[in-house]
Amino acid sequence: MCLALPGKVVKINGENADVDFGGVIRETNVAMVDVEVGQWVVIHAGFAIEVMDEEEAQDTIALWNEVLSHDEVSYE
Repeated sequence: MCLALPGKVVKINGENADVDFGGVIRETNVAMVDVEVGQWVVIHAGFAIEVMDEEEAQDTIALWNEVLSHDEVSYE
């Protein structure tokens, strides 16, 4: 299974950027997208693969929080 998560770009240094994932900052390669500080990006395997608007990013984060808030997951 592949996961792609939204994060907010807080600093850009060449082809790399510091991306904020809810208070956790990770360095990410942004060479494949045209992004500016303050924009949201979709991160997969350490690479930004898409720029997204803030509303879409917040909706995606809310969905992830809902999934993660369940105590048990049923695969029936």
